[in-house]
Amino acid sequence: MDLKITTLAGKDAGKLQVSDEIFGLEPREDILQRVVRWQLAKKQQGTHKAKGRAEIARTGAKMYKQKGTGRARHSSARAPQFRGGGKAHGPVVRSHAHDLPKKVRALGLKHALSAKAKASNIIVIDEFSAKDAKTKALVEAFAKLGLNNALMIDGAEIDQNFRRATSNIPNIDVLPVQGINVYDILRRGTLVLSKAAVEALEERFK
Repeated sequence: MDLKITTLAGKDAGKLQVSDEIFGLEPREDILQRVVRWQLAKKQQGTHKAKGRAEIARTGAKMYKQKGTGRARHSSARAPQFRGGGKAHGPVVRSHAHDLPKKVRALGLKHALSAKAKASNIIVIDEFSAKDAKTKALVEAFAKLGLNNALMIDGAEIDQNFRRATSNIPNIDVLPVQGINVYDILRRGTLVLSKAAVEALEERFK
């Protein structure tokens, strides 16, 4: 499979042959859903908390005598049925993370890349670099390339001027190749890869 390479200025820079095992698979929504769910579950803080009846600061004295009142036999005002009482089966602090096999995670990334390739939403750029950390110049370059909602993946190191210039452009995310993930690929319209990123991905899945 061949991908066309362009420059940030929009000029043709040749073609790059990529593996069909990474960019040419038939995307499976079930695998993508499993990986996205795993990512989002891991991201949840899980700091929700409600007090149970044992944690409520109320008197421990019996509410009223056991017999003779004609009312139910209540023992504590901390019980869930009373206003100000504890919450029955309320949320507790916990981790929402669950396991997902390593091979499924790797397969999910391949299917996400293949989904973008199938939809013609992948652009390969020779390199991400900027002479100055000026946002205006990159906004103009992105407009020529038709990028208004994109995830940009560079090699192991990102050019500092490029990172700073893109940091305040809305709906544009820039990550090093080691930070590439299924959720970020799918949540942005276009995937923009540098040549270094494509080579690193090919090496990773060899």
